[in-house]
Amino acid sequence: MPILETRALCHVYSQGTPFEKTAVHDISLAIEEGELLGVIGHTGSGKSTFIQHLNGLLKPSAGQVLFQGQDIHADKAALRAVRFGVGLVFQYPEYQLFEETVFRDIAFGPKNMGLGEAEIRERVYEAASFVGVGGELMEASPLELSGGQKRRVAIAGVIAMRPRVLILDEPTAGLDPAGRESILANISAFQRSTGAAVLLISHSMDDIARFARRMAVFHEGRLVMDDSPARVFDRADELKQMGLTVPMATEIALALRQRGVELPESVYTVKYLKKLLLERRGEARPC
Repeated sequence: MPILETRALCHVYSQGTPFEKTAVHDISLAIEEGELLGVIGHTGSGKSTFIQHLNGLLKPSAGQVLFQGQDIHADKAALRAVRFGVGLVFQYPEYQLFEETVFRDIAFGPKNMGLGEAEIRERVYEAASFVGVGGELMEASPLELSGGQKRRVAIAGVIAMRPRVLILDEPTAGLDPAGRESILANISAFQRSTGAAVLLISHSMDDIARFARRMAVFHEGRLVMDDSPARVFDRADELKQMGLTVPMATEIALALRQRGVELPESVYTVKYLKKLLLERRGEARPC
């Protein structure tokens, strides 16, 4: 049974008014426990509206959202369970930091769960460790931290609730390359250690290509692709027609094929492209 699932999900904004707009059309998507799913789509494709349904921030105009097999809008208990079981980190979450210290900010979610002080403390330090926030920062004001540190603290505040599903909307937006790489490594380590499902929403095709094991592509409010990264990036021309980019390795491989170099179409990481080119030269060696 999927940990999280939507069935024929639709959402209409301003229904019954002259401004009525259908943002999400008939989306059925099953998210398995422990998987890392990449979600991509052009601005206005419906992906942000879609993910806000996954922990009950929006209610479907039609269709269902199921968490552990139960409709999350069945009753208040089901909605409360999904709010703690499905953690959602919005783009630029550091703007939502508001407590006096880093410790209190990370502890906010566990406190709302009604946990005891000892367990709250354990969860705070566990979550801080996952995202690389050292103990020396616990009594610091979040406002005194760097942009990357603030991002880590905000993500730790969601991780501290130990969600079964973690959803991250553009978690590396605005960070420098080193900060982006570090955040993604932290997220990957969290997923491996806890077995939680992770949904990564990103405009960076290179990030998605390296970290996702499955991809969901949104276009004009519909789910148009749901497959492995290799199969999705095989359809590079279709992605470009939707206004999306493809990974750098895919672009390079395409250019090389146009110049007569025999390469498979399913090239989407630099590591794999390097391996193929070395093999063609007869110089294959560990990457």
